[in-house]
Amino acid sequence: MKAVVLTAYGDVDKLEVRELPDPHATPDGIVVRMAGASINPVDWKMRSGAAKERFPVEFPGILGRDASGVVVEVGKDVTAFSVGDRVLGFVTKAYAELVAAPAEQWAKIPTGLDVVDAGALPLVLLTGAQLIEDAARPAEGSVLLVTGALGSVGRVAVFAGKSRGTKVWAGVRASQRAEAAKLGADGVVALDDDADIARLPTLDAIADTVGGDTIKKLYGKLKAGGALGSVLGEPAGAKERGFVVRAFMTRPDSAMLAKYAAAVAERKLVIPIARKMPLAEAGEAQTFAEKTRPGGKVVLLG
Repeated sequence: MKAVVLTAYGDVDKLEVRELPDPHATPDGIVVRMAGASINPVDWKMRSGAAKERFPVEFPGILGRDASGVVVEVGKDVTAFSVGDRVLGFVTKAYAELVAAPAEQWAKIPTGLDVVDAGALPLVLLTGAQLIEDAARPAEGSVLLVTGALGSVGRVAVFAGKSRGTKVWAGVRASQRAEAAKLGADGVVALDDDADIARLPTLDAIADTVGGDTIKKLYGKLKAGGALGSVLGEPAGAKERGFVVRAFMTRPDSAMLAKYAAAVAERKLVIPIARKMPLAEAGEAQTFAEKTRPGGKVVLLG
């Protein structure tokens, strides 16, 4: 099979297309012929070495956490999938024509969802859903703020919060107000406008995808004992303020992935795709996603 491998930490010139042996299914796994594999920030952080403490790479290594495609091989102990099934998965080594991973990391693609487009979804669906369901944990009727609400993870978090009966505020930049109004949140706040932040009601929970100085500006709006869920690690000073802080790393969850993929298929949840590019152009795709922040996912084609 052809795969894009990282030969050393550095810029995109360290990514090379190589011919590698085909992977085979473990007893509890499947092999998928990749149709779509999307670019995520963790990819370029792993490539550069910025994430090597949490996600070290053994060289030559294959990057990529999202994959979709068609099952071509099934392990002897697997009963949930058959050859020919269309699936999407939160995996590793997705920048390849064939992707092997345990069956528990995959879900079937729901009817109505394109097999290539499905490759944009696994990491952001699971991260956004777990940010709400596992970390922020807002109660029905409570007030929740999602920061970075127009990012792919933020969009999922807004949807997941609304699904729990929460009053959701979408936190965005002032220039994004009009676009954020389409998310279906109960309110929109410009996080780069201190006067707008001052008008926020008292918050029961924050689901944070931004971090940095932005989250610190919001401490005064979160009630004592309020929940602060974060995809970026524990924010400095949050626990000292008496907040319940839950930072997490995204984990595979086949049932959760299927649930939120169905919402995308039913057009209840929209994850924009900015560009589709050939697998061999993974370096260019990373550069485009990292440097331009295009407002949608970049998908590699199998």
